[in-house]
Amino acid sequence: MSVNVNVKQQDAQKIGGELPKAKLQGSDVFIQSLQNEGVDMIFGYPGGAVLPLYDALYKNPIPHILARHEQGAIHAAEGYARVSGKTGVVIATSGPGATNLVTGIADAMMDSLPLVIFTGQVASAVIGTDAFQEADIVGITQPITKHNYQVKNVEDLPRIIHEAFHIASTGRPGPVLVDIPKNISNDVFPTAEIKVTELNLPGYQPTTSPNFLQIQKVGQALQRSQKPLILAGAGVLHGKASKELVEFIEKTGVPVTNTLLGLGTIPGDHPQFLGMAGMHGTYSANMAICEADLLINIGARFDDRLTGNLEHFAPNATVVHIDIDPAEIGKNVDTAIPIVGDAKEAIQSLLKLEIQKLSIDSWTASLAKMKSDYPLNYSNVSKKLLPQEVIELVHRHTNGDAIVTTDVGQHQMWAAQFYRFNHPDNWVTSGGLGTMGFGFPAAIGAQIAKPNETVVAFTGDGGFQMTLQELSLLQESQLPVKVIILNNQCLGMVRQWQQTFYDERYSESLLPSQPDFVKLAEAYDIEGYKVENYEDADELFKKVFASNKPALIDCRVEQMENVYPMVAPGKGLHEMIGVKG
Repeated sequence: MSVNVNVKQQDAQKIGGELPKAKLQGSDVFIQSLQNEGVDMIFGYPGGAVLPLYDALYKNPIPHILARHEQGAIHAAEGYARVSGKTGVVIATSGPGATNLVTGIADAMMDSLPLVIFTGQVASAVIGTDAFQEADIVGITQPITKHNYQVKNVEDLPRIIHEAFHIASTGRPGPVLVDIPKNISNDVFPTAEIKVTELNLPGYQPTTSPNFLQIQKVGQALQRSQKPLILAGAGVLHGKASKELVEFIEKTGVPVTNTLLGLGTIPGDHPQFLGMAGMHGTYSANMAICEADLLINIGARFDDRLTGNLEHFAPNATVVHIDIDPAEIGKNVDTAIPIVGDAKEAIQSLLKLEIQKLSIDSWTASLAKMKSDYPLNYSNVSKKLLPQEVIELVHRHTNGDAIVTTDVGQHQMWAAQFYRFNHPDNWVTSGGLGTMGFGFPAAIGAQIAKPNETVVAFTGDGGFQMTLQELSLLQESQLPVKVIILNNQCLGMVRQWQQTFYDERYSESLLPSQPDFVKLAEAYDIEGYKVENYEDADELFKKVFASNKPALIDCRVEQMENVYPMVAPGKGLHEMIGVKG
């Protein structure tokens, strides 16, 4: 409400009169609708088509983070959503502003992160004329959103926003886009009050409660099983079911492995935890899948990096798949017992069954021997700083309690292998899309969501250079994020594949020319450090993690170090290379 209106209201009150309520514009309706949804943080970047929205935001503030690039804004919103459990909110202008969000939208879709993205659009009258900064963002994003809208009438705005938040955050979470033409933002709303309408979405009714007959079948299968195994994915985390999962495995004695995105569902040092499965999974986890006679998948989608060659995936197992998204069940792996439902409700139903601890001592002993005989390990032949050493040092100095974010590639896999998570929702990584540049802005969003937690962004020297401009936000927003660059002067995973599968032809994967990352940090008024050996790294981390200031640490690590174990493309999980006893 403007100052002039306030003065007039005071004058009217002095003489006992009343003024009619000011008419709302679409932009005012937009802000009030966000407030009605409980939005307490927006990530965005203004431009012509969203100026009315930003003007309304100026008059009725909601905390807003001004990213330095739209991709930084949406990755920060992903980190915020993943850690807080709330829906991330993003605003960008039309045309290039909207298209700069596409990578983040696809990333959120693949990894089931709840986002509502608002894009400006040119005025309705010129849509389809190739107007300045026009792009068909609805058409562009249809394959990579859970749903999307273009607002045609200002009266529809409250309903659409309410629906968007509901769709994004329920069922299998995901991104919803709302495209708002500029004239809609300026149009006058027909009433002075916004009433939140009842949801009426007959075509969207996600199933959360599992079929109890199917649950009973799982119980019967468990009683018959000699080699049961649980595969826990991100659905357990999205369903806030970690506590129930731990209770269930301790009641039954069933061992557990994780997908990449499922890490943190149980503590990393739990005796029944076998580690991560898949292309760079542990020997014990992958062999457990190969030998299991019952595989209970809770909240994972059987992606190719987990399964390897499907012909050899869980060949002896009766497969149970519990997932809130029915489209995932049976999509990649034949499923004997399909269960559509929320992970928490499904595990709670399993706990109600009269299942005692299973007689599977020989199975668990066999797996324990695998863990002992073939642990994750590495050897420092070169005496240079190794990336695994860096991650283990960070784990020690943070007691395994930090929120960890990553980009994609070697550093991502090393972090998944060597940082053992004590708590759920502390692992933020780009799994399905594998997005370079994700980790650092995601750490910013995570730190905003949990201001009192330690947040560490592990990133490669390649990926960091894609979104490093977001360093501005660390001092500007007083965010004590610790940025740890595992700097091997190359695109690490690309180089590893070229070494392994392309006869060491390192085509455009080496990065010999780099900025001075320490000076770069200082240019943004952030403390910057460079380390090249274990002792210096140990001493530096002690100092950095005792501080409540942001820091950037350029860790110069061995260039030719590879991530092992590894399952080559087209191979089964039992055909790992690089396994050492």
